[in-house]
Amino acid sequence: MRVEELKAYGNRNRQRRYLVLLESTVERHLREEAKKRKGMALKFVSPGMNGVPDRIVLMPDGKMAFVELKAPGKKPRPLQLKRKRMLERLGFPVYVVDNIKQIGGILDEIQST
Repeated sequence: MRVEELKAYGNRNRQRRYLVLLESTVERHLREEAKKRKGMALKFVSPGMNGVPDRIVLMPDGKMAFVELKAPGKKPRPLQLKRKRMLERLGFPVYVVDNIKQIGGILDEIQST
């Protein structure tokens, strides 16, 4: 079922599961593509600080960035945007990815900085 069909159907649990599935698909593609390029996309968890990005991407030659993953068409929550700005002020690149088509370009950008 498509997202629009699920909304029309009105089953919120099913809709959430579908969106999580799509976010996990984006996440899997990020991990796989980073690995192909001899890098890693590690799960990033910071106990006591909510809203941090989902992944920290480590690439050869000391290149790194944070990545917040979203289901297609979804936007970061206000707290996630606050954490993004905080990390960027510290000089770290932070990307928001909601489509697997973005992944190659973002990894290219991380590797070229």
